[in-house]
Amino acid sequence: MRTFFSLLVLWCMSAVVMTTPAAGAYRLIQTISVAGDEGWDHPTIDSAARRLYVTHGTHVVVIDIESGKLVGKIDDTPGVHFTVIDPELGRGFISNGGAAGRLTIFDTKTLATIGQVATGGENPGPTVFVPARKRIFTFNLNTHNAAVVDAKEGHVVGSFELGGRPELVGADAHGSVFVNLVEKNVVLQIDSHKMTVGQTWSVGPCQGPRTMAVDQQNRRLFVGCANRRMIVLDSQSGRIIDSGQSAQVRMIPLTIRRHGSYIFPTAMARFPSSSRKTRTLTTLSKTVKTALGARNMALDPKTKRIFLPLFDRRAPPPATAAASNRPGDVIPGTFRVLVFGK
Repeated sequence: MRTFFSLLVLWCMSAVVMTTPAAGAYRLIQTISVAGDEGWDHPTIDSAARRLYVTHGTHVVVIDIESGKLVGKIDDTPGVHFTVIDPELGRGFISNGGAAGRLTIFDTKTLATIGQVATGGENPGPTVFVPARKRIFTFNLNTHNAAVVDAKEGHVVGSFELGGRPELVGADAHGSVFVNLVEKNVVLQIDSHKMTVGQTWSVGPCQGPRTMAVDQQNRRLFVGCANRRMIVLDSQSGRIIDSGQSAQVRMIPLTIRRHGSYIFPTAMARFPSSSRKTRTLTTLSKTVKTALGARNMALDPKTKRIFLPLFDRRAPPPATAAASNRPGDVIPGTFRVLVFGK
């Protein structure tokens, strides 16, 4: 994992914001304790099924988001990164970054494992489901290539090279997939039908692209970068619409660790983003105190509640902290999910 990055997240507040944020500020409304002291990566909301999938080291914990109670878990997912859901088929797909390099397929009702699919590379990470094609695209972090899995058949139907390390991925409703190449300072547009890289778009003044969100209705792509900028791209042409210089753009200070902030689609009527180092959660209306270590998060589009997994760490010795800029050891028994709402 990389060191901390300071970032000013720039949110476009003009035509792309479709509604006014509801009255009232976000606050901590629930804390869900989760057993185990392993790390975590990206949580996923299945809003229709009212479930939260929390990646947790070697397994995925499944939580009922109405009651906050544990539903079950999916085991044998070493180095887990992402979980994506095909609601029509009732299947989930988990990218496991462990040595095996595979996707785990599971039944969303029983949580039983259906199968394993080799991704043809090392450390599969960013993963996205494309409903228009019924395909799963997963991107191998170490070998810089991608695999495409047919959601129904459960096997690889395509693969391609990326030319750089992927960071985050998104998809639109028209069959395009987008992935950041963080060291190349570009976004790749991928044709999900041909299963090949289409266009390569420079992110211009935005260096080190890490966060990403797709505005489906307005066909915009929001990309946040490590050099304190965010750009807005036309998701059809790759044209830069805004690079944070307009008077209509608001700048919000934020510190992130790797891809620790999220910019949610404009349909959410706000763009919350979490900060691990400064212990804050930022929206258009208010900065809310969270806790040290909160970074990746998920938002429930039905209730607009935000879910932040984290655990507590001991303070590292000063010499170690100065040398590595990393937090100390995990405090056992502190892993939990913070729930913010109104």
